[in-house]
Amino acid sequence: MSFVVSGVSTWIRVAAFGVAAAWTLPAAAQVPQVMMTGAQAAPRLDFTADEMALATAVAGNADLAAYYGSNGLRSIFGGPGGAARAAALQAAVAAMPDHGLPLSRYRADALAGADPASLEGEVLHARILARVISDLTGGMVRPQSADPQIHRQVSRRAVADNLRDFAASPDPARFLSGLGPKDRRYRVLQGALAQRARLIAPAGTPAAPEGLWRDGARDPRLADLRLRLASIGFDAGPAADPALYDEGLSQAVLAYQQAAGLPADGIAGPRTIQRLNTGADRQTRAILIALERFRWMGDHDLNARHVWVNIPDYMVRVFDGGQEIFQTRAVMGKTSDDMQTPEFSDEMEYVVVNPSWNVPPGMFARDYFPRLQQNRNAFAHLDVVDRRGRVVPRDQIDFGRYTARSFPYRLRQKPSDDNALGIVKFIFPNQWNIYLHDTPSKGLFGESARAFSNGCVRLRDPIDFAHLLLSQQTDNPQRMFQRARDSGRETYLKLTPFVPVHLVYFTAFPDDSGQMRFYHDVYGRDATVWQAMAKAGLEPDA
Repeated sequence: MSFVVSGVSTWIRVAAFGVAAAWTLPAAAQVPQVMMTGAQAAPRLDFTADEMALATAVAGNADLAAYYGSNGLRSIFGGPGGAARAAALQAAVAAMPDHGLPLSRYRADALAGADPASLEGEVLHARILARVISDLTGGMVRPQSADPQIHRQVSRRAVADNLRDFAASPDPARFLSGLGPKDRRYRVLQGALAQRARLIAPAGTPAAPEGLWRDGARDPRLADLRLRLASIGFDAGPAADPALYDEGLSQAVLAYQQAAGLPADGIAGPRTIQRLNTGADRQTRAILIALERFRWMGDHDLNARHVWVNIPDYMVRVFDGGQEIFQTRAVMGKTSDDMQTPEFSDEMEYVVVNPSWNVPPGMFARDYFPRLQQNRNAFAHLDVVDRRGRVVPRDQIDFGRYTARSFPYRLRQKPSDDNALGIVKFIFPNQWNIYLHDTPSKGLFGESARAFSNGCVRLRDPIDFAHLLLSQQTDNPQRMFQRARDSGRETYLKLTPFVPVHLVYFTAFPDDSGQMRFYHDVYGRDATVWQAMAKAGLEPDA
């Protein structure tokens, strides 16, 4: 459908009458003659000056343009129910820090002072509402912008659809409070953040004095230590001498250390003083990043059966109905940029028994091809095969004619007990050629940090994992697997149904009992995500 309007001043792209349309708005309030082509029903022509002004004001925001364009430019916050919606939005904004999202993104002060019934107030409220919805349902940072190895595509409901449901909801406050991840682990992360937030002293509280303070120490500055502890709920009690490090102050320090996860000895040393004075620590930052990463999961159903590969944890787990039903140790990619295990979600489609191994292109160019040019018989355990999988005798190949990029063949290892992929692999076809697999090298699973692979994920217990995956389609998965194994041939067992698999990167995450666990930022991705989050937190113009 297209519209042609005279008196052009502004182009707005909106979703109208169920299709994408381009509106050309006149500068004057009076709407000129409109000519429509390719449609059965005529659009509304009697727009008021305020409605036209609203359309112009939201033109730069695709979500708002889509919403207002589809509802005839009706106000969200003016008219009946508008005040309740405005109050619900203000309450939701006040609660954004509970999600680890900074108030600076949502212009709380401007929102509180705006008249939602005015045009300016409508636009301000609508812009902030769209941002709240977008941030809670998919995060405030675009994953791919934070790190080149984060390939996650946020799958979520359209913001315009949520705007429509908010406007129609009989309880807008409940609607907004129901946004965000529903998974219980997200709530555990929120609880952990709230607990740590209570350990941050209010602005203007005197800083604790630097030093090493223990029973019997005396210094006038210890009064500031008492004040700072009391400001976050650790009162040392009445003191005959506020400058004395007495038993009451020692017990207050001990209680704070226990709450902050510090070595608890009642002695206020440099580490305790630093934490008291700075508040947010590495673990708090990890929780904030984990909340954002959880929002990146969008509308993936984490209550359904799925494979969860948390890279910094070096573990592969299977969840079903929100409960962990399987776990195994794993080896992840090395820390070099070209060997890191990437982040993305997909669906596992096949269990491949007796897999052959094709040398990945990057590894071939780096490690194999230079040696083959020097000695055509290098890597004799590997076949050279053409694009149809036929073995090509090496004496028929002039390796000096080619570069690694132009080489028309590939290297393949036949199924065998010492195959690089072991006896089984698990594939979810993707452009990065990442999959899960067995390995004949079992020794590495004993290491605590296991970043040793070329990018794929090696499993310590791959056969048990295969049996679990196959159990949804057969009463005897052991027999199905063993028949394929006994054939000696590469055999693809198609999973029915496919199983979602999520390669994720959480350095802070609750375990199955609800206890927080923290992991080393093995690839340094938290640092880049934190930078992106800090930048987004300084963008108040919704």
